[in-house]
Amino acid sequence: MKKRLGIISIFIILFITFIVIWSFSYQTGLEEGYVPIENTVIHTNIPSESGVFKRSEFALEYANMPVDANHQRTLDTYYDNRAYHGAPPSIPHPVKNERSLGGNTCLQCHQNGGFVKRFDAYAPVTPHPEMVNCRQCHVAQNSSSLFKSANLTKVQAPKVGVNNALLGTPPMIPHQIQMRENCLSCHAGPAAPKEIRVTHPERINCRQCHVPTDRVVSEITPFSRTNSIDNE
Repeated sequence: MKKRLGIISIFIILFITFIVIWSFSYQTGLEEGYVPIENTVIHTNIPSESGVFKRSEFALEYANMPVDANHQRTLDTYYDNRAYHGAPPSIPHPVKNERSLGGNTCLQCHQNGGFVKRFDAYAPVTPHPEMVNCRQCHVAQNSSSLFKSANLTKVQAPKVGVNNALLGTPPMIPHQIQMRENCLSCHAGPAAPKEIRVTHPERINCRQCHVPTDRVVSEITPFSRTNSIDNE
């Protein structure tokens, strides 16, 4: 009798266990399927890639902006204002305070550009307004400091219209990208040199079609010496 009761008890326990497991599985199957969300790693932006979008909010304004034919800059004036191809532009106008920083002075005109009646010209837009210590790289064009004249030959700047990989392809980028990631600051708007002003500023992802070229003349050694400098 006891043996029979033991067998029945084991059967009842197994049956109850089966019912519990089956019920749990059935209820789990009724739940909606989902993909667990893992903690994503935040990647920092690559400046040379993200910088191209800095002035994208002005793209349509640039596209619809009329061309002021009487105040257009040219590539000749663009390069004349640089010691060599790739150098920071010099300051072609008087600077009131030699110790001033960009936020209160330079950026008043050069952050967003615009026509400056005093100089009868459009102010070029800086591609890196976040770097407010402008005078660290940009120097006055006329100086009476200790610079000594030398007989040096400038590296020739790249020509317009000959910088395509293949016939009919978009021109490549003939300069370094660092600190010049913001394409629209130089290639769009009334202050852009007319030879390199783009016709489609609304296509803000410039580097989707335009790629850097390895044929750039070295900007590390911008001069070739023709005569040695006598510093004695």
